[in-house]
Amino acid sequence: MARLGMVIDLKVCVGCHACTAACKATNGTPPDIYFARVHEREVGVYPNARREFLPVLCNHCEDPPCVPVCPTGASYKREDGIVAVKSDLCIGCRSCATSCPYEHRHYVKPGILETGYFNGELSIYEKAKYSRWDSGTVIKCDFCMDRVDQGLQPACVETCPAEARIFGDLADPESAPSKLLSERESFTLLPDAGTKPSVHYLKA
Repeated sequence: MARLGMVIDLKVCVGCHACTAACKATNGTPPDIYFARVHEREVGVYPNARREFLPVLCNHCEDPPCVPVCPTGASYKREDGIVAVKSDLCIGCRSCATSCPYEHRHYVKPGILETGYFNGELSIYEKAKYSRWDSGTVIKCDFCMDRVDQGLQPACVETCPAEARIFGDLADPESAPSKLLSERESFTLLPDAGTKPSVHYLKA
């Protein structure tokens, strides 16, 4: 059975935030909600200082703590490993957000879909995109599963100019991400949480 996941190569990530912009444009998330973020930090001392980047998104865990705590079944895991939310079942209790150690669940505050980015006057783009979301519910990255179901790559993968993101079946030893994980040293975030993330990072 497939287990879809992503490998992010920190050696080639340039911190351009193209993934953030592509995700935002594709999903049309409300203000202040970003499914794909890039953390930055400066390390070293001049003249040997440098910047390091860490792109983050939902880890689509093999053992997702956000799923069993959902009282309505809105949070679920597909057979291919993608963790998603059924908005029509979500009651906005945010139990899933509390249980996620990575803080990748986002609450759609009441009223935000009416005000948007322009304080009350939604653009044509916002009117089209916000129809996907429901006020008072929790939303998250779903690996662009509508694109994946069409045989396409997630928007963040498609857009990355450095090709730092590699998406595929982690259960297939011949897939591109699996081969990279067998060849390079890698890590996952918060391994002690025991969630078995499907997002892996290749060390720089």
